[in-house]
Amino acid sequence: MKKYLLITILICFSFKLFASNVDTLSVYSKSMDKTIKNVVITPDAYPEKGKKYPVIYLLHGAGGNYKDWLKKAPQIKNYVETYNVLIVCPDGGKTSWYFDSPVDAAMRYETYVAKELVAQVDAKYQTAASREKRAITGLSMGGHGALYLAFKHQDIWGVAASMSGGVDVRGFPLRWHLAERLGTYAEHPENWETHMVINLTHLLDGEKLKFMFDCGTDDFFYNANVRLHKKLLERNIPHDYIERPGGHTVAYWRNSIKYHMLYFNEFFNQSN
Repeated sequence: MKKYLLITILICFSFKLFASNVDTLSVYSKSMDKTIKNVVITPDAYPEKGKKYPVIYLLHGAGGNYKDWLKKAPQIKNYVETYNVLIVCPDGGKTSWYFDSPVDAAMRYETYVAKELVAQVDAKYQTAASREKRAITGLSMGGHGALYLAFKHQDIWGVAASMSGGVDVRGFPLRWHLAERLGTYAEHPENWETHMVINLTHLLDGEKLKFMFDCGTDDFFYNANVRLHKKLLERNIPHDYIERPGGHTVAYWRNSIKYHMLYFNEFFNQSN
């Protein structure tokens, strides 16, 4: 009898430990004239009366969608409880790269995420609607997207991160539909130059945005991340950079997101 009681208690504790609410938020994008689905994860106790919650935007990689993070790292449902935050997982299209395409007017995911989605999340949820309580990160294409959006919209996000990010994809002109988003490199080299994270460091003053990025040493984006790190060092721009063994894998991202959540939590607490 005691054995079964113990098992019941453990099961109930496990449910409470991972308790959270997963919503699907549909947002109409005026810039693209379509409705886009997004996952929003809230703590079990949400909404607490009078409380305003920090929000973390979590971007998927190429080929993924708004449900991708829940499949790859279901433990994110626990992080909203641990840190008492909201997590928003946008649908960024399979290969949007989270910028407004200069050659395809139907692909305006920078406008969507930075303006339309953030506005709707703040309108529909009890958020602390300020850059000091707003974070963004992502993996691979989403890692590029997180830094790209944060660098360009420092009035929206106060803290950002990237894991395995494609911070410079000029070496992959035939991959991931990049030519469809930017035009071919041969015909539109200026588009490729101006849409690389590594070429946006001039937007940073070293004070306003806090950010980190990491990459596995066996990742095909590793060299680009090292070059970004060195460029930031040369320009005396504060940042956190981590490299650890690993490749472009789900196992790496499941481990990496833990550190990003700690990083964001520290930032949110400092701005109280």
